[in-house]
Amino acid sequence: MDSFTYDNGSLRCEGVDLHDVAAEYGTPTYVYSRSTLATHLADLTAAFADLDPLVCYAVKTCSNLHLLSELASGGAGADVVSGGELHRAITAGIPAERIVFAGVGKSQAELEEAVAHNIGCINVESESELELLARVVAESGRPQNVAVRVNPDVEGHNTPEKTTTGTRGSKFGVDLERVADIFARAAGLPHLRLTGLHVHLGSPIHSPEPYVRALTRVLALAAELRAAGHTVELINMGGGFAAAYETGSAPGWKDYAEAIVPVLRPFVEAGGRVVMEPGRSIAANAGILLTRVRYLKQAGDRTVAIVDAGMNNLIRAAFYDAFHFMWPVRPAGGVVPPARTESLSLDGSVPYDVAGPICESSDYLARDRALPVLREGDLIAVFGAGAYGMTMASQYNSSLRPAEVLVEGSAGRLIRRRDTYEDLVAAELGLPGSRI
Repeated sequence: MDSFTYDNGSLRCEGVDLHDVAAEYGTPTYVYSRSTLATHLADLTAAFADLDPLVCYAVKTCSNLHLLSELASGGAGADVVSGGELHRAITAGIPAERIVFAGVGKSQAELEEAVAHNIGCINVESESELELLARVVAESGRPQNVAVRVNPDVEGHNTPEKTTTGTRGSKFGVDLERVADIFARAAGLPHLRLTGLHVHLGSPIHSPEPYVRALTRVLALAAELRAAGHTVELINMGGGFAAAYETGSAPGWKDYAEAIVPVLRPFVEAGGRVVMEPGRSIAANAGILLTRVRYLKQAGDRTVAIVDAGMNNLIRAAFYDAFHFMWPVRPAGGVVPPARTESLSLDGSVPYDVAGPICESSDYLARDRALPVLREGDLIAVFGAGAYGMTMASQYNSSLRPAEVLVEGSAGRLIRRRDTYEDLVAAELGLPGSRI
């Protein structure tokens, strides 16, 4: 699952005691395990080896340059959804031909940048975007590989409404019945190579069955397009594989692959190429958020632990009602959790509301969570925080974004320093006409 384990009553990341990390870098701090990140990528790639896919890691999941570089060294490309993410991927050393650009609202400047880099593929999501891209490509004189993002009208299994993207009426993608017209319009556009179909159902998806249904529809569409004289040589199946936020709560990559690979194998054997865009399943359990208890207080009949990390650092609980397992780094009595589950309640545990310092009523990391007895100053590890943690962090309340640390073996190193007060105001100072 990951390399965060308890040893002699203290939580370690690989060979590093997380108490020492907090002592050196402060809190809140994100801590990532290199071995977990690399193992997850390798295991996923192995599970789908029969398809020889291009695995393009979803940069929006966790976008630190150092982590992107580590993934690139393991053979990963990048799935980007903005010009900023494209810049990150290129800066991290990911080859342009291993980058795919998705996103429903790309600007002309972003399309120009993608074409200038000659990236592997641009996934268009509307007729208007195709026309704009055609003009950009014509002006550049450079050929560009393009795929159409298809909306297959398939709902993910136990996928939250806020992260479902493949159902009819979503802002994402093009309805199945409109795709043929887009291919026909693209046929006469110079330098535009529309030869791919892209689908992404949302995240997390806890069963391979929605993928099978969606890909079956996409393959039928590909056959129709080929019969009409068009070329379809690439299918991008997106990502969305679930991560185990609770022990045993997500299928393994082999479970997904056993159902998906037979569906796509004939396409690959006929010369087609498959792209995958995993993110959460690689990064979530490769990272934790370290936070320290500032205060303990009574609020009516509830015990509240005020910690120094809030929705400004990890917004998933407030935004999605998402569950993150948490446990003290050095729990009272040395009580080690036998599993990471929402229902875990051990002898001597106390129900706490774990709240952040942000001036918002929704700023809770957990409510009524059974934990070992806490003391002010205790360190708590919030697990499964490697995905959509730091990438969604903000400076709300003019707070300082956390530091990030990467652990490899017995050593940890800083891969992003903590914000400073100077960082908070730097973009507002020294402007023409400013009185400050």
